Amino acid sequence: MDDAALLSYCLAKPGAWQDEPWEGDVVAKVGDKIFAFLGATSVGLKCGLTREEADELVRVYPDDVAASAYIGRYGWNVIQLAGAVPDNELYELVDLSYEAVVRKLPKSKRPTV
Repeated sequence: MDDAALLSYCLAKPGAWQDEPWEGDVVAKVGDKIFAFLGATSVGLKCGLTREEADELVRVYPDDVAASAYIGRYGWNVIQLAGAVPDNELYELVDLSYEAVVRKLPKSKRPTV
């Protein structure tokens, strides 16, 4: 999977929009919250409610998934796009990250489906 395909998938989610909060760093947001940090070769996603849940993915794909810097303790991982994680699983992880962020939004800021 390439970064353009992943960005398109993220932006197809209800209420999703692209932002660049730091020069050169593209993210996908829903409401005012980030659900995907999009890089040229990797993506940062919320992969669990806790670090322990997110570590399961690290155990399965140790060469291609790692805890995110700074926010990893909250269940965020960095996933290599051209690695061993299959595209269908990557799409599922985007869905889970999006859903986790939407659940935390106030009801008034949640997208309507």
